Amino acid sequence: QVQLVESGGGLVQPGGSLRLSCAASGHTFSNGVMGWFRQAPGKEREFVAAAARSGDVTRYGDSVKGRFTISTDNAKNTMYLQMNSLKPEDTAVYYCAATQRTSVLRMTFRTNYDTWGQGTQVTVSS
Repeated sequence: QVQLVESGGGLVQPGGSLRLSCAASGHTFSNGVMGWFRQAPGKEREFVAAAARSGDVTRYGDSVKGRFTISTDNAKNTMYLQMNSLKPEDTAVYYCAATQRTSVLRMTFRTNYDTWGQGTQVTVSS
């Protein structure tokens, strides 16, 4: 069983940056896909970014392209989300997710993932 723990959330001013981390423990795996989703109050959980653990494929949601960067450190079993040029509309609870499925065709779909973290709050406000 894999456990995921997010960290790095907080309050930041518009235009600022944050880096989220997602540490995996337990029965970790070297293949598969890891992703970030977010959920704002009253809204559906939204895809943010995903990366194949092989390192050769990444995907981003349209609203974060060019501002967010996903990366993985397989040696540390940790995934990161570098968030730059933050906007108030980026305010949400951010969740990391993982699956052992290696197909990248569905990596933007919430239902593709079977393990989720507890979430970390990101608030962008002046």
